[in-house]
Amino acid sequence: MVGLSKNITRTILIASYIMIVALIISGVSALFSYLNTGADRSTMLHTEIQKVEQYLPKVSWEPLKNEGRPMDNQTLNALQSDYLDAWYVKQIAYNTNKTAGIKDYYTDSARENLYSFIELNKAENITIEATTLKHNPTLEFFSQDGQLAVITDRNVIEYKRVFKAEKLVLETTETSNYKIVFLLEDGFWRIRHMVKEDANIYDNKTEPISVDNLNIKGINYYPQANPWNMFGDEFSVDTISKDFKIIKDAGLNSVRLFVQYEDFGKEHVNPKKLEKLKQTLDAADAHNLKVVLTLFDFYGDYSVMSWTLNQRHAEAIVTAVKDHNALLAWDIKNEPNLDFESRQKAVVIAWLDNMIDLVKSVDNVHPVTIGWSNTQSASILKDKVDFVSFHYYEDLEKLDDAIKTMKTKIPNKPLVLQEFGLSSYSGFWKPFGSSDVDQANYHKKIQEQIAANNLQFMSWTLYDFTDVPTDVVGSRPWRRNTQKRFGFIDKNGTKKDAFKYISN
Repeated sequence: MVGLSKNITRTILIASYIMIVALIISGVSALFSYLNTGADRSTMLHTEIQKVEQYLPKVSWEPLKNEGRPMDNQTLNALQSDYLDAWYVKQIAYNTNKTAGIKDYYTDSARENLYSFIELNKAENITIEATTLKHNPTLEFFSQDGQLAVITDRNVIEYKRVFKAEKLVLETTETSNYKIVFLLEDGFWRIRHMVKEDANIYDNKTEPISVDNLNIKGINYYPQANPWNMFGDEFSVDTISKDFKIIKDAGLNSVRLFVQYEDFGKEHVNPKKLEKLKQTLDAADAHNLKVVLTLFDFYGDYSVMSWTLNQRHAEAIVTAVKDHNALLAWDIKNEPNLDFESRQKAVVIAWLDNMIDLVKSVDNVHPVTIGWSNTQSASILKDKVDFVSFHYYEDLEKLDDAIKTMKTKIPNKPLVLQEFGLSSYSGFWKPFGSSDVDQANYHKKIQEQIAANNLQFMSWTLYDFTDVPTDVVGSRPWRRNTQKRFGFIDKNGTKKDAFKYISN
C-alpha cells in the first residue's frame, strides 16, 4: 500500500513539472512573438463598448490650414473616428454612471475629471441622456512628430435630458465651442484636454413652408402581391405603374407611400432601394400623381443615442429624392402616438421635433407632416408641421364633432384625413363584420363629411390583400383577416361596390 502511494505521488509531481515547463515555454514564445510582430490593436482596446458605427453626428471639417505638420486624410479620419468615439463613451458613461470605455479615449489626467463628474452624479442620483448632432471642427495644430493635435470644434449642437431620481429636470439643446488637445497613445488619439466655451441655447426656428396650393385627394398604396414589402425582391415598376393609372383614372391626384427604416438599410441606406423608390416616383409622375412619402415605417427606437443614426438615414433619403417632381410632402412617422406608452410620450415627441428640423434642413421646399393615429393627438407639434394629418377608424357619427374640435385647436393649418376605411370582412373569425354593401355605404357617408368639412383625404387602401404580415397587426386571425379586406378592389381584381366612392 505504501509503495502504491509513493508511485501515485511521484506521478503527480512529474505531471505537474511537465505542465509548468510547458506553460513557461508557451509564455516565452508568446512574448517573443509579440516583441517581433508589434502589438495587435484589437487586443489593446479593452472598451466594453463595441465599435459598430453606433454614433454618426454630422461632421463638417474646415479646410486644413493648420500650423505644424500637414495631416493626410487617413490620419484625419482616424482622429475623427476616435474623437466621435470619445463623445460616445462619455455619453454612455453619463447615462449609466459607469466608466467603461473612458480609459481608451481619454488620457490619465483627462479621465480623472470625468470620473469625478460621474461619481458626483452617482451620489446625487443624476443621469444624463445626451447626444451631439453636428460638429464643425478646425484642425489648428499638428506636431511635427505626429503625436499631438489640436482642434477647435465650433457650434457643436448638443441635445441633453437630465434626470434626478429618474425624474426629468432639464431638457435643452445647446450650441457650444470646444478646444480639444489630442495625444497619440498606443495607436489611438486620446483626448488630453477638452475645454467647453461659449455655450448658448440652440434656437432653430424652422421656416413654415407654403401649403396654399395643397389639394390632396389620394389613397394609401401598397401593391397587392407584396404589401408591406413594396421595395423587396418582388418589386415591379410595371405593376405599380398600372395601379397608378387606376388611381389616376378614379379621380385621385396623390398616393401615400412608406419607407421602412430597416428595409432601406438603416443608417447606411441601400442604393438599390433608393433606385426602386426613384422608379416609383417616376411612375407616379408619369401618371400626374403626387407622393406623400412616409419615413421610418416600422421603427420604434426613439432613444437619444440612436438619433444620429436616424438622422443619417433620413438625410440620405431626403437628399436623394427632394428634387423629384412627383414629391409632394414628407410624413415623418406613421402613427407615432401608438408608441407613447411603451417609449414615453416626451421621448417620442422630442424625436419627432428633432427629425422635423433635420428634414427641413435638407429640404426647405416640401411641407412636412406627422401621421397621427387619432384626432386627439393631432395638435401635437402643430407649430412645427406645415399641415396636420390624422387617421380615423372610429364612429362616423362622431367625426364632425372631432373635426370641429381640431379646427378650434389648430385654426391655421390644413387638415388631412390621412387614413380611413372599413373592412368588408365577415366570416368565421368575425361573423358580425361588415359586407361589401356596408363598406360602400361607409365610404359614401365619409366622403360627404369630407366635402362638408373641406378636408383633404387619403383613404386606406386600393386593394384587398391575400396575406398580411404578422408584424403589421399581430398573429390573431380575426385581426389579420379583417386587415385583408379594406381595399376598393378585391383579390380577384374586381372593383368592389365602394369603388364608386373612392373620390368625391
